[in-house]
Amino acid sequence: MYPVLIVEDEKPIADLIDLTLRRMQYQCVKVYSGEDAAGLIVNRRFDLILLDVMLPGIDGFALMDYIAPTGTPVIFLTARDSVADRVRGLRMGACDYIVKPFAPEELLARVDGLMRRTGRRSARLRLWQVEIDPDARQVLRDGRPVELTPREFDLLMVLMQSRGVALYRNVLMERVWGLDSDAGPRTLDLYISRLRKKLGWADKIRTVSGVGYRLEARP
Repeated sequence: MYPVLIVEDEKPIADLIDLTLRRMQYQCVKVYSGEDAAGLIVNRRFDLILLDVMLPGIDGFALMDYIAPTGTPVIFLTARDSVADRVRGLRMGACDYIVKPFAPEELLARVDGLMRRTGRRSARLRLWQVEIDPDARQVLRDGRPVELTPREFDLLMVLMQSRGVALYRNVLMERVWGLDSDAGPRTLDLYISRLRKKLGWADKIRTVSGVGYRLEARP
């Protein structure tokens, strides 16, 4: 598995993309100009390139001339949201076109979908002694099946997608149970307790006082 190349001249956005992808075990390389990207593209292999259009020097559209011979999939990330720009990018060979600002969850879903379609990523995730198959919604611990309810599995995936980040209780409740749920305030605590026990993650899913919960970022 090769890294994802992030070509974005705004460092905070590049850092956000990097953090989002690393939570799901993607390795990333960041560059902030078209010239730096061109040098890497011709000398290294990547599984995916996330490419801003408006770059200093060589812009994203021009970089497609360097990328095309490599066959590397490209997703454009740009504030240019006109139909003409989207059509141009797709006709130049990009697999997808995401308009800024975007939600990290949307970016991750688009990247995951593309990587799986192109055979560049296994559907299975491995963390500590746990193996997770998001498509089959199956979990193994030390090679043995773990029976999770649908809500438990959804909660696990939300925690996985935000590894290392403290998530507020109301955010977790909204993402897993929805805005119209009648679930009480102790429901989340009960489900967290069940996940800790079933996965052996008592020291991995941390309680963050006054906030909610955080899944540790590193094995």
